[in-house]
Amino acid sequence: MTEASRSDDPVVVTGLGATTPLGGDVPTYWQELLAGTSGIKALRQPWAAEIAVRIAGEMAVDPAGVLPRVQARRLDRSEQAALVAADEAWADAGFTGKASENGLDPDRVAVVIGTGVGGVTSLINQHDIMLEKGPGKVSPLLIPMEMPNGPAAYVGLKIGARAGVHTTVSACASGAEAIGYGLDLLQLGRADLVVVGGTEACIHPLTISGFAQMRAMSTRNDDPERASRPYDKGRDGFVLGEGAGVLVLERLSSARARGRTPYAVLGGAGMTADSYDIVQPDPAGGGQAKAARTAIERAGLALSDVVHVNAHATSTPAGDMAEATWIAELLGEQTVVAATKSMTGHLLGAAGAIEAVASVLSVARNVVPPTINLDDPEDGLRVDVPDKAREMTVTAALNDSFGFGGHNAALLFHKL
Repeated sequence: MTEASRSDDPVVVTGLGATTPLGGDVPTYWQELLAGTSGIKALRQPWAAEIAVRIAGEMAVDPAGVLPRVQARRLDRSEQAALVAADEAWADAGFTGKASENGLDPDRVAVVIGTGVGGVTSLINQHDIMLEKGPGKVSPLLIPMEMPNGPAAYVGLKIGARAGVHTTVSACASGAEAIGYGLDLLQLGRADLVVVGGTEACIHPLTISGFAQMRAMSTRNDDPERASRPYDKGRDGFVLGEGAGVLVLERLSSARARGRTPYAVLGGAGMTADSYDIVQPDPAGGGQAKAARTAIERAGLALSDVVHVNAHATSTPAGDMAEATWIAELLGEQTVVAATKSMTGHLLGAAGAIEAVASVLSVARNVVPPTINLDDPEDGLRVDVPDKAREMTVTAALNDSFGFGGHNAALLFHKL
């Protein structure tokens, strides 16, 4: 598509779905975000007593209890979460059943669902079974449960998508990259409707211990609700979360033909790589800023149009301020920034997806979620970070996601 045709028929968001530590659906998730609720709790599993970090943001609603029991038993938890969120987004966009049952051409419907680690807990659990009981007791469902493309594949099967079913795996940028890839599919004319998002469910003693050994996680075990504290001087690492976020994307002409009112326009996406370090972000933030600028330029907007950023802001000592600094320099110190990981924790490959849902709702409803636990802001914090939900006209919102390996992804949502 040319730039002119893109502006004449922009890509819009017509469906939203989510299951998160704050709620098992979008209305609950959004309500709790605006209320400044923390979804971080002490882990109750017996194994938690034996590890250094004993807090996490588990899904508020168990997806296994939402799906049919037999189906849930055949799926990894990350796949369960993806299906729950996709079902909600699909229905929110006005669809029931498969694509073909809604007058859609299955050959023009695609799926892109990202994940950082896929079905790792299924893999670990089955390895334990093999060691304890022998290879003959390994589940025949292990491979479809542990493969990273499983969530996308199951969503594709559910809606009957045949234009392509894709999986982005780029650590904590995976969900945002999936959304950007969906935008490309529509703008390149390879699909007419794309279900996009991210999922993650890896709360397990091994994964937590791995992050803890890197000194990447908060150890505020005695105060879980206050452990995730982006931009605060007392921040000591991120808190692991789980869940999924899914969006339905289509062109404006398609939405209007169906009588649907879009939430917002997905105007642009930017992807870059730091080539700096496998886990540390480039302290200069150049690659992150370039991704943001690219997303804004692809949307055809001026930098001054962007009044809100849903930041990556994980509550780590190094990453938060590098991002805040380039936001101030690129967009201005008046930019209203939300660090919603202060409430949800860090959902890794699903983070960009649930934060995209929040960004879309900020544009649609003209309100920005708060950042909680910001008791003592870091010196040099030069952006506006409200501690209460703020009503304001959100003409355009940027959503940042960055991942180990130097992956940078930025999404730009704006009003029609």
